[in-house]
Amino acid sequence: MTDYGHELAFGGFVTPTAGRFEQVVALAKLCDQVNLDLVTFQDHPYQPGFLDTWTLMSYLAAATSRIRLAGNVLNLPLRQPVVLARSVASLDLLSGGRVELGLGAGAFWEAIEAVGGRRLSAGQAVDALDEAIRVIREVWDTERRGMVRVEGEHYRVVGAKRGPAPAHPVEIWVGAYKPRMLRLVGRAADGWLPSLAYLPNGPVELPAMNAVIDESAEAAGRDPRSVRRLLNINGRFVRSSSGFLAGPPEQWVEELAGLALDHGVSTFVLGADDPTTIQLFAQEVAPAVRELVGAERAEPGSRAGAAEEQREAVEAGGATALAVTPTPDPGVRLTDHRLWDESTRPAAPPAPDGHVYTPHAQAVGAHLVDVHDHLRQELAQVRDLLEQVRRGVVSAGAARAVLNQLTMRQNNWTLGAYCAAYCTAVTQHHGLEDNSIFPHLRRADPGLGPVLDRLEAEHVVIHDVVEGVDRALVDLIRNPGDFTEVQKAVDVLTDTLLSHLSWEERVIVEPLARHGFYAGQV
Repeated sequence: MTDYGHELAFGGFVTPTAGRFEQVVALAKLCDQVNLDLVTFQDHPYQPGFLDTWTLMSYLAAATSRIRLAGNVLNLPLRQPVVLARSVASLDLLSGGRVELGLGAGAFWEAIEAVGGRRLSAGQAVDALDEAIRVIREVWDTERRGMVRVEGEHYRVVGAKRGPAPAHPVEIWVGAYKPRMLRLVGRAADGWLPSLAYLPNGPVELPAMNAVIDESAEAAGRDPRSVRRLLNINGRFVRSSSGFLAGPPEQWVEELAGLALDHGVSTFVLGADDPTTIQLFAQEVAPAVRELVGAERAEPGSRAGAAEEQREAVEAGGATALAVTPTPDPGVRLTDHRLWDESTRPAAPPAPDGHVYTPHAQAVGAHLVDVHDHLRQELAQVRDLLEQVRRGVVSAGAARAVLNQLTMRQNNWTLGAYCAAYCTAVTQHHGLEDNSIFPHLRRADPGLGPVLDRLEAEHVVIHDVVEGVDRALVDLIRNPGDFTEVQKAVDVLTDTLLSHLSWEERVIVEPLARHGFYAGQV
């Protein structure tokens, strides 16, 4: 039994059906909205019934905000390695580091040959994949001097320029089943991505296949734990059990946690084109698996103890200091209107001594500050626009032109519509915290209970303040030129929101960095 200790991740595997492309896009966006970590697509360029996978991924990178994207797996015989390396790096840069590379050696050789690809034997396909991985890594390695030169039998690169480098260290995941391919994974890949449906005997085959990867990794001087173990899964949510991953969500939780703890699987990719199935997997199964595996790993003498995790975190670039600075309260109040007593706010419990924050954990903490900074910027824009309209510096038409350049988009661009859009953004942000992040933090650290209770109470107050801004804007429309009430409402919103955001960062950034979000990022 092997638990490699990787952070768990959960993804979707959506069929890229060309005839229902709207559904494909909607399902990918759903995966993003329900906080899955990854959305993937099969790649069969010879199949006219499918959307081109790379074009689809590029479109979705712009249509989503946080989810990672990958081919599952890209068909190497029909995708030239240098061009593929640059395509991956380019999309990773454009998406803010949200692309991973799943690669396959090829299958369905008659179809590949029919569209102009080369037919290869099984052994040749493995060799070609090995060469391609070398080429791709060389293209990405912009810190190395000289041109890319790989004198392979199948791919010969004799002086290609390096770059661009991806925005983050893109992982190369290989779909593999046979011993020779598994050995390639161990010595050259960052992850192993098989499909459970292709294992004739199911999960019982995983230990022997893991052993081949581990032995190959060690022979190449690599730590076997450097190879992430992913798994494509299929199943059904039904009331009573009828087989593996065919039962209620709690059965899925037990079985997936077993795959993580006993077989080292850390990324589960669900093949499903049904929205309800995707939502159940993301919102009920994924967080419960994380919690169960985390509890098991935290037990003294468990398969991945705290000391070992700390050592690995430090080796991976972690630090005992949290390098995230909360934004200070401006300390200036625009009104005498006080909606709460700041002196009664509870303190958060201290972090455990010696806790190591991984780079990912640091990023999780920083992300909340980023979200808050966006709200602060939008508030400043609202205040500035209100002042310009109040002073008569701009006309209503000119104000509309300015508003159309801002991030909040409405069908009717008026002062009231813009402020309403901003207030909606605040409300949605707080709703996300109350409905997903806060319950997770309560479970992870019961000592945070008083802090979370107060934060939720302040969210209710802020909601009422936002409603007050809306009512004042309606009055402004009815009584043009009288800015007294809307100015007061915006000032009260400024005082309460800036105070709240600053305090929330002081008490929540560190727990978020330590425990993570409910099911991914905010």
